[in-house]
Amino acid sequence: MATAMVIVLAFAAAGCGDGGKDGKTSAGASSQSGPSSSTNGQQTNTSAASPDSTVKLAEATGEGGVVLTINSVKRDSGGFLTVAGQVKNTGTDDFVATSPWAGTERDVLASGDSVAGATLVDKTGKKRYYVLRDTGGKCLCTMGISSIKAGQTVPVFAQFPAPPAGTKDVDFQLPTFPTMTVPVSG
Repeated sequence: MATAMVIVLAFAAAGCGDGGKDGKTSAGASSQSGPSSSTNGQQTNTSAASPDSTVKLAEATGEGGVVLTINSVKRDSGGFLTVAGQVKNTGTDDFVATSPWAGTERDVLASGDSVAGATLVDKTGKKRYYVLRDTGGKCLCTMGISSIKAGQTVPVFAQFPAPPAGTKDVDFQLPTFPTMTVPVSG
């Protein structure tokens, strides 16, 4: 357990830099730790959110015609599981990301506009997993999503503790979207 905690803390500390940026997007939202890129004013972490967009493990439509596509669910060697995909606004109006995406811990922890409200459920093991946090309380997930322009696609990721090795699929839940069952690789 102590080794796992050291790994989590080392991983979180390694990703805490802002890559020499001022920590803000052009819209003024907080930056996610690690190397980032800006797409139409959206701040995203490209180091963790670079799935093959041609792979669709699951897809669901939420409020306002926003489509969430899961492209990968991979176990990492450090005991983590990373879910990566994209959110696309298929509507004709800009979509204002809702606060439920950030989760109920928004007031306590400093993740801001994010997908920190995502969860994984291992139905076989009967356990729910929440997005990991760094030592400052920020989620290990995409942050800075305050709005998505009509037609815009934004890459997203969220990192969780990995379920047991025997778990072959999990239910991914992001508030305002239906639950999606996705296979785990790695």
